[in-house]
Amino acid sequence: MLERDVVSWSAMILGYARCDEAEKSMELYVQMQQDKVEPHNFTFAGVLKACSILATLEEGRHVHKQVIQTGWELNVYVGNCLVDMYAKCRSIDDACRVFNNLSERDVVSWSSMIVGYVKCGQGQKALKLFRKMQQEQVDPERVTFVGALNSCASVAALEEGRYVHEQVIQSGWESDLIVGNCLIDMYAKCGSIEDARNVFDNMPARDVFSWGAMTMGYAMHGLGKDALHLFDKMCQEGTEMDSALFLCLLSACSHAGLLDEGQYYFECMTPVYALAAKVEHYSCIVDLLGRSGCLNEADDIVNSMPCKPDLSVWRALLGACRIYGNVQMGERAAKHLLDLEPENSSGYVLLSNLYATSGKWDSSTKVQHMRKKRSVRKEPGCTWIEVNNQLHTFVVNDKDHPQISRIKAELKTLSEKMRKIGYVPDTQFVLHDVEKDLKEASLLHHSEKLAIAFGLISTPPGTPLRIFKNLRVCGDCHTATRFISKIVGRAILVRDANRFHHFKDGFCSCNDYW
Repeated sequence: MLERDVVSWSAMILGYARCDEAEKSMELYVQMQQDKVEPHNFTFAGVLKACSILATLEEGRHVHKQVIQTGWELNVYVGNCLVDMYAKCRSIDDACRVFNNLSERDVVSWSSMIVGYVKCGQGQKALKLFRKMQQEQVDPERVTFVGALNSCASVAALEEGRYVHEQVIQSGWESDLIVGNCLIDMYAKCGSIEDARNVFDNMPARDVFSWGAMTMGYAMHGLGKDALHLFDKMCQEGTEMDSALFLCLLSACSHAGLLDEGQYYFECMTPVYALAAKVEHYSCIVDLLGRSGCLNEADDIVNSMPCKPDLSVWRALLGACRIYGNVQMGERAAKHLLDLEPENSSGYVLLSNLYATSGKWDSSTKVQHMRKKRSVRKEPGCTWIEVNNQLHTFVVNDKDHPQISRIKAELKTLSEKMRKIGYVPDTQFVLHDVEKDLKEASLLHHSEKLAIAFGLISTPPGTPLRIFKNLRVCGDCHTATRFISKIVGRAILVRDANRFHHFKDGFCSCNDYW
C-alpha cells in the first residue's frame, strides 16, 4: 500500500491475532507506533487479543497504559478486551477492576468475567456473577452459559447447575451443540450421571466431543461397562474417532479395573483405528496395569515407550507402588518425577506416604523435610458439601465451622455405632508416627467425615448426601462411609480428585477398587 491509515494497521493487527499469529500481531503494533500512527479501539482489540494468546501480562499492562493515555479506557469494546486479556493472563484481580470500572457493560463484558473466574479456579464467584447478571436483566449467550456450566462443574454445584439448565431452556439454547456438551460434562462432574445421559440422548446432533464427554462421565463414575457399550454404539453410528476419546475409554477401563478390555483397546489404537498412542495414553495404561497389581508389566511399558515418559506416567507408577508397597520401584519412579518437576508437591507426598505405609518413618520424615526445604507447598485437603444452595467447606480437624460442636458430637455417635457392627479404624492412613489413640482421633476428624456429619444434621432423614474432595479419598474414610451409609440408611455420593464413589447400604460402587 502506498499509504496506510489506522484502519489498515488495525485490520492486519487484528487479523494476525484472529489467525493465532500473535507474535506477528505484536510486531506490527510496534511498527505502527514507530510510524506515529494513533491507535483506535480496533487496534487495541487486536493487540490485547495477541497478549491474551501469548499470556504476556507485562505487555498487556503496557498496552493498558496506552489505552488510558489515548482515552479509550471507557470504551466498552476495549474494556471487554482488557477483561479478557487479564483473565487469560490469570490476573483475575486486574480483570475485576477493569470490569467494575466499565461505564457500561454488555453481555460480552459479563461473559468474559464469568469465564475468567472459571479459568482462575474461582467457580463460586463465577456463579455469583451469573446471578447478578440476570438481576441486571442482561440476556446470556452461548459463551455465558458455557462459563456458568463450567463453574458449576468446577465446584460440583448440582442445584446451581440445574438452575442454569433451566435458563438454557428458557433462552432457547438447549439445542446448541456446545452448550449440550457442557451440560453433559456439568451433570457428570456434579454426580448426576443419569441427567448427563438424559441430555446426551436428547441432543438433536452429537459430535466427537459429545461422545467423549459422556464416556468420561462414565469413567469418573466407575461405569466402565457402560463406557464400552457407548463406544460400540459410537462405532455403529460411524462417528470419527480421535485420540481424546480413546483417552476417555482407557480411563473408564482403569477406574473400573477392566484390565483385559483396556489392554485390548490400547493395542487396537494404531492397527485398527489409525491413531498413534500419545504419552497420555501410555500414562493411562500404566495406571490401569498398576492399579491391577501388575507392577512389573507397568514398569515394562514405561521402559519401552516410544516417547519420553512425562510426569503423569511416573506419577501413575509411583501411585501404584504406594498402593502395593513396592518401595524399590517407587523410589525409582519418584526420582524421575522429582527430577522432571521438583516444584510439584505430588512426588514428595506420594513417596512420603509410600515410606509411611511401609513403616519407614525416618525416610518419610526426610522426604517431608526435603519438600519444605525446597519451599514446595503441599495442597491442603478439603471437602465440601452443598446444603440449601450453599457450599460448606471443611479441612482436617476443622474448628471454624459455626456448627463444629454438633458435627463432632454426631461423629462420636456414629463412631460408636460403626464399631459395634465391625468398623476398625485403619491407622495406616495417619501418616504420622504417633500413638494409636491419637491416630484414631485424627482419623475421626478427617474432612470427609466432617462433611458427611454436617450433611446428616442439616438435611431431612433419607436425603441423599453429595460430598466432594479436592484430593484422593483416604482408605479409612472410604471404609467409614460404607458403614455410615448402612447405619443412617442414606445414599452418599463422594467425588474425589479421581472419580465418584456411590455408597448405599454398606457398599460402594467401586467395589473397593479405586
